[in-house]
Parts: sequence; C-alpha cells; structure tokens
Amino acid sequence: MIATVDKDAKKWGMLCHLSALLGVVLVTFGHILGPLLVWLLKKDDHHFIDEQGKESLNFQISITIYCILAVPLTWILIGYILLTILVVADVILIIVASVEAGKGRGYRYPLTIRFIS
Repeated sequence: MIATVDKDAKKWGMLCHLSALLGVVLVTFGHILGPLLVWLLKKDDHHFIDEQGKESLNFQISITIYCILAVPLTWILIGYILLTILVVADVILIIVASVEAGKGRGYRYPLTIRFIS
C-alpha cells in the first residue's frame, strides 16, 4: 500500500529541491546549504520530507564533485563544455524534482552518489 503524502509534506519536499537554486542565483554553496537547512529543520515531520531532502542533498553534493572534476579540464577547453552541461542539467533536474515532489511523488536524480542514506 502506498502512503499518502499530505499537502504540507508535499510543499516542504518541493522546497527541499527548490532551495538548491540558491546556489545558482545567490550564494556560494547555497545549492547545498539550502536543501541541508530545509532537511535539518523538517526531516522529522514526515518521511517524504526526509526522503526528498536526502535525495536533493546527495544530488547537489554529487554535482559539486562533478564540477570540481571538470575544472582541470578547462585547460583543454572541454571543461567549459562539461561545466555548462552540468549547470544546465542541475537546474533542469531541480525543476523536474520540484514538480514531482509537489505532486507527492518521490524523485530520484540520475547519476547521484548516495552519501546520505
């Protein structure tokens, strides 16, 4: 049996993902700090919020690692292409995950290293 997700849990689950956009527009490492803050404050309120917070954090940490690995490749110019792809994919996947969480469906990001389980 699938557990239902209440309106409040959907909202906070969606915010776990959307808060990662802070790093894109505002704050250095905001893409990690936003989901971390939401998750730490609300993880005990509902299983869905805990699940989506961990998923968002794991993805943002993974993206950070991928970007760090791409930086040395800027010497041979392919790094700029990789960094652009990573940033665009990050924004698109954040939006997709937010929409799914808003519908009460858990979202699993692709190519994510599961640091927090």
